[in-house]
This record gives sequence, C-alpha cells and structure tokens, in this order.
Amino acid sequence: MSDLLADLEWRGLLADCTDMAALRERVAEGPLTLYCGFDPTGDSLHVGHLMGQLTLRRFQLAGHHVIALAGGATGMIGDPSGRSAERNLLTRDQLNHNIACIKGQLSRLLDFGAPGNPARLVDNADWTAPISYLDFLRDVGKHFTLNLMLAKDSVRSRMEGDGGISYTEFSYQLLQAHDFYHLRQAFHCELQIGGSDQWGNITAGTDFIRRKLGVPAWGWTFPLITKSDGSKFGKTASGAVWLDAAKTSPYRLYQFFVNTEDAKVCEYLRKFTFLDRAAIEPLEAAHAANPGAREAHKALAREVTTLVHGPDALAAALKASEILFGGPLDGVTEDIFNDVAGEVPTKDLEQAKLAGTGAPIIDLIVHSGLENSKGAARKALEAGGIYLNNVRVTDHTRAVTVADLLFGKYLLLRKGKKSYAVLAAR
Repeated sequence: MSDLLADLEWRGLLADCTDMAALRERVAEGPLTLYCGFDPTGDSLHVGHLMGQLTLRRFQLAGHHVIALAGGATGMIGDPSGRSAERNLLTRDQLNHNIACIKGQLSRLLDFGAPGNPARLVDNADWTAPISYLDFLRDVGKHFTLNLMLAKDSVRSRMEGDGGISYTEFSYQLLQAHDFYHLRQAFHCELQIGGSDQWGNITAGTDFIRRKLGVPAWGWTFPLITKSDGSKFGKTASGAVWLDAAKTSPYRLYQFFVNTEDAKVCEYLRKFTFLDRAAIEPLEAAHAANPGAREAHKALAREVTTLVHGPDALAAALKASEILFGGPLDGVTEDIFNDVAGEVPTKDLEQAKLAGTGAPIIDLIVHSGLENSKGAARKALEAGGIYLNNVRVTDHTRAVTVADLLFGKYLLLRKGKKSYAVLAAR
C-alpha cells in the first residue's frame, strides 16, 4: 500500500496535500477510510468527474475503504468553487432524481461488493437535514472565522467578480466541513480527496476536525484536467461529454478520447486508465516516435470506454468507428449506425424516389452534397471513388432502390476515404 501514493504522484494526480509526510506514515500503518463528494447538480456526471471516481478506485484496489458522497444537501446550495455565477437552486425532487441516476454511474467504477473493503455510498442530506439552523450555527459556525472563510480562493474570486457571492454559497464550505466531520465520527474517515478547486473546502474540513475532535485528518487534491490551451476539459462543440450512455453514447465517448490532442494523450493515459507503468511507458515511447500511428490514443479510448460502459459497449464503439474507415456493415445494429449518422452530414430523401426501378446513383450523389454536378459525380464513380453502404460503385448507371436501404431507412454514401453523407428516406 505504501506504493500507492508514489503511483498517484507518478500519474500526476497530486496538486496539494495537507501533510504528505504524515499521510505516508498513516498509509504505511494499514488501510484508511477516505471519501470524495459528487454534487448531483445534474442527472449525469461528466468525464471531468472521472478523476474523483478513478482515484477512489485506485485507493480501493490498494485495500483502503472508500466512500462516495452524493451531495443531496450541498447540492441544494451550490458550490462556488470554479464558478463565476451562482447555480440555479434545485428542488428536492430534482435532487432525488439526480442522485438515483448518479448512483448507477458510480457503481460502474467502484466495487460495492468487494470482500473486505466494499465501497460505500452516502447522502449528506441524511445527517444535514435534521439539524436546525440554530444548532448548525452553534455547533459548526462558531468554529470558523470570517477572516479564514473570506481568504478561500473560491470565495475571494467570486467577491471580486461583478456578481458577488450570496450568503447561501458562502455557507457551502461550512456544510462540506461538517460532512467531513460527520464521516470522521461515523466511519473513521481520515482523508478527503477532490479537485484542486476544492482545496479551500477540504482544508476547512481538516481544520474543523482538528478543532472539534483533536484528531488528524488529511486532504488530497488532484489537478483539474484542462486542454493544452487551458480551456475546460470534457466540453465539445455539441456540449459536455457525459457518463450516461443516453446523453453521450459509448461511440462518442470513444471518439472523444481517441481524438485527444497529441500534447495531452500521455498525460491522460496516466490519469484516466489503470494501465501500469510497464504498459504506459512503451505507449508513450511509441507516441513520441510516431504520433500519427495513434497507438496511445486508441489505448486511452479503449480503456476509458471499457471502464465507463463495459467491454460490450467498447466492441460496439469500435464497430461504429470501423464504418467511418470503410469497414463492412455486416452485423451493424441500428443503434450503432445512428451513432455514425450523427457524425456525418445527413439529408432527407423522399422514399418514393427509390420505388420501382429506383433513383440514379448520380442524382443521389449530387443530392447528398458529395459532388455539385452530375458530371463530377460521374467522374468520381468511374474513378472508383464512390461507395454505397461502404461498397464501391463504379457503374454510373447504377440505380438505387428500396432494397439498398439500411434498416429500411438509410443510405450511406462515401467519396474517397473521408467524405461521408447519410440520406434518410422519409
């Protein structure tokens, strides 16, 4: 277990630690209990949340006891950390729905049935809701000075902004500190982990435990994941990359990671996978020698997709990826094809045009936008550069009929290696 902290550092998963030397000694003594919180502000976590889940799992695999905290109470308040404006407040019904969804996502990475050290899932609303406001002020609030609270980066940055910070959000760090205090008493939890933007909230908890109980507690933060330009990780042109397959399909999750920028792929291999040094370092060397081969990118995408959605979902994602590289459509399901269709230009086509003897393929090439004239379409066909449903077509007189439709509704056209179009029969 003593090697765990060294492995976390090698992976770049240490931003700050309240007392590293003391924590090393404590870990060397035997298993400890730690937690990471996830506020249910939506009905799905996104890839940015993977750091907390994966780090908990690394501790669990090393024999430690891990707690995932669903913030049913803190989620009603909203954490100001890393925010320039206040979140919309959620109702209890919304939070309960979100927590139920998130629990399923957490269970994919954490082992709640592990013999000896099963993961535990708790909701801070269970111990926070019964406390009266006066009791909270008396038992918690009196241990915090405004000087220290105002000095926290998350608070100071908001106070310096145009919108300021509400008393509601200002109180967030007290609630999180009380969570750590409760878990220290109820489960002997000694360590809280989180992103580097949580440092102020975490140290509020370690200080509160020391004052209130006179026992040690530690905080560990991992760096926030960013792109090379410093922008937020996990965002695409179409929005966030979610862990819920209904929001972001396994294929799109795979594509997100396989398209990782070259400058970040080795970093992500260390942080987002359970591959060990013996597996990662050769991939890093191969990437340095020939980044165009994308060995590291593919390994990263395979590992993350399997972790989040399982091996069957990875197989489906790989099948979908093959389609865009000219792979055969045999065995492709409609769900897989829909993933592909969402990645390429799609146009409607009147199905009646395919009835009887069908429609000339030249007309469909122009309609799809792959060529802008029938003459150009004919030349592309005769040159062998046109594919229908990933099968090369060279006969410019070829007619396309209803029998060519995939799943009774789609045609997949391709020009050359990379130009695709889908025609959806209506």
